[in-house]
Amino acid sequence: MDKLRQVRLAKDAMDRDWADPDLDLGAVAAHAGYSRYHFLRAFKEAYGETPGQYLTHRRIERAEDLLRTANLSVTEICHLVGFSSVGTFSARFKAWTGLTPSEYRTKHVGRGAALIPGCYAMLWAGGFRSAPGPGTGIGQQRNSGEAG
Repeated sequence: MDKLRQVRLAKDAMDRDWADPDLDLGAVAAHAGYSRYHFLRAFKEAYGETPGQYLTHRRIERAEDLLRTANLSVTEICHLVGFSSVGTFSARFKAWTGLTPSEYRTKHVGRGAALIPGCYAMLWAGGFRSAPGPGTGIGQQRNSGEAG
């Protein structure tokens, strides 16, 4: 299989599983059959950004959509799009859009249709998850939930 096709398979996995907070560089590189570092270089060569940057941009794009259309809190949106930390989410969101999530919502809500009730948005996005099992305490969670 050629190099670009392998990298494309991994990018497809990121496009499919972007909301999974456990999606990390190792998991994505495995889709391409590469080591983490070889995949990182190959992805950046093919797409002009690292896998982590790409995944962050995908998640921020989804967050922008939810902020405009769903009646959910910033914290709920943060977790729905795959971030584990609201602080990291807000910082990355502001770096990408120039606005905090709350400022973005204030600026863009009211244009178009009414907000989707949060319960429907959560159900559609698979946001109703069971409680974490044993061994998944707060100290064992990752901070940013993003690859590379």
